[in-house]
Amino acid sequence: MKSLMMDDFPLTLSPLLVRAERLFPRVTVASRRPDRAVQYTDYGSIMIRARTLTAALLEEGIRRGDRVATLMWNHSSHLEAYFGVPAAGAVLHTINLRLPPDHLAYVINHARDRWILVDDVLLPTLEKVRDRIHVERVIVVPFSGQPVPTGSEDYEQLLGRHRPTDALPEIGEKEAAGLCYTSGTTGLPKGVVYSHRSIVLHTLATAFSLGLGQGDSFLVVVPMFHVNAWGFPFTMAMLGARQVLPGPHLDAESVLDLLEREKVTMAAGVPAVWFGVLEALEKEPSRWKLDPRLRMVVGGAAMPESMVRRFAKLGIGPIHGYGLTETSPIMTLGIPKESMKSWDLERRIAVLSRQGIPLPYVELRVQDWDGVVLPWDGQSVGELQVRGPWIARDYLENPESADKWTDDGWFRTGDVANIDPEGYVQIVDRIKDLVKSGGEWISSVAIENSLVGHPAVREAAVVARPDPKWGERPLAFVVPKEGTHVTAEELRDLLAGQYPKWWLPDEIRLVPSLPKTSTGKLSKRTLREMLASESKASTDTSVEAPIRTNVQ
Repeated sequence: MKSLMMDDFPLTLSPLLVRAERLFPRVTVASRRPDRAVQYTDYGSIMIRARTLTAALLEEGIRRGDRVATLMWNHSSHLEAYFGVPAAGAVLHTINLRLPPDHLAYVINHARDRWILVDDVLLPTLEKVRDRIHVERVIVVPFSGQPVPTGSEDYEQLLGRHRPTDALPEIGEKEAAGLCYTSGTTGLPKGVVYSHRSIVLHTLATAFSLGLGQGDSFLVVVPMFHVNAWGFPFTMAMLGARQVLPGPHLDAESVLDLLEREKVTMAAGVPAVWFGVLEALEKEPSRWKLDPRLRMVVGGAAMPESMVRRFAKLGIGPIHGYGLTETSPIMTLGIPKESMKSWDLERRIAVLSRQGIPLPYVELRVQDWDGVVLPWDGQSVGELQVRGPWIARDYLENPESADKWTDDGWFRTGDVANIDPEGYVQIVDRIKDLVKSGGEWISSVAIENSLVGHPAVREAAVVARPDPKWGERPLAFVVPKEGTHVTAEELRDLLAGQYPKWWLPDEIRLVPSLPKTSTGKLSKRTLREMLASESKASTDTSVEAPIRTNVQ
């Protein structure tokens, strides 16, 4: 028997645009400008402008499947592009504004972007590669009100030439809607193309899994150039919930000001931002009056157990979110099951410290190095693999990466993990970040989490250093908290009480800061390159070896 449902109704983003405009026209969207002023608009105005952008694209030559790039911070005009570009049948390519110039030029040319919408404050970033890219038009968004320079066009003038279209094009749900590139930590960035269908299904699943609703006020700290801001701009528009967009201001005081001012109930961002927020709250716990319902999704890197504990003391519920550019990105969320609410605090913190259970329709497995699928016992460790309706099945024009998928079609995340009997994933490490010493594996993440558990430690990173005897040995970089004092010997003693002797770093360096990737993650690649340079320098007798804090 065949279905009698309207199964051919396309799952596209256009109905979400129409829904937000018709049902929630007066729901506000707050955007922080470069001068720190907060500008308020609403879904009615934003979606009318999105339809105007759709008309401008169609009437001025953008064809179905063409790429329209954005080089923009988080604000309402970027939200217009999130809906207006896909509604035209074009592909929204959100460009990571923190990419180095070579990678920036590469992704623009590799994507074959025809137009770029760029914030006026980000024109200097674009100018670094202007003579190396092949785009037809540069449209400047007056984010700060600066004059539009010669050779570029004014976004407001573009919209002013057109009327909002009343007839959005019919688009197939499997057509491309978005394009985002990986951060390129192991080579050139790789393009991931999202379909309308994949974005819509991801939107529905995240809304359900997080229990979001129209009464929420959501602070989108995660950059809108990073994997569709984890899908939350789409989710909140669908629900008719308030959005708070922080612009370029991601320091702790600016974030806390918005959390308080806009009565935020949910926020999402990387650990680096939340570490700063946490320290500010601990330093002045009575300064900010936050909504008691506030929860925050922490993603992009593992959240140490100590961070979970510290937020819990402040009455704030952190939620681990785990995913990759290739997974749209959310695969799992660390939300306790209903049956766990009666557990004592220690058991619940143990669950919250894991990466969480898979969203509906996401299937996970852990496979060992011999290709054996491992049981969900919380102990068996191997590579985490995933499949589902919003998981990439290939990269854009990158055939050399075919080994990222198994023969039976699962995506290989490159993360080492176990899954417990309740279905909660625990990321142990990235495969490339494991330290192999004397033929045995050492988890860099485990050591980092223990170091960050020290009250005087703000951040930590552990990388492998080549060793003539053992192959590799761990080396730790530690950033102390401002106004505190800690020694390498103290930290080594801390680790000695938790791990076998051969796990202990041969050296612990106290440093003022750690390098970050363009998306705010810790850049271990930079640290490894630094160590390689030091190793090379140490073999050159004309170069004086730098002084170390060595605690062997």
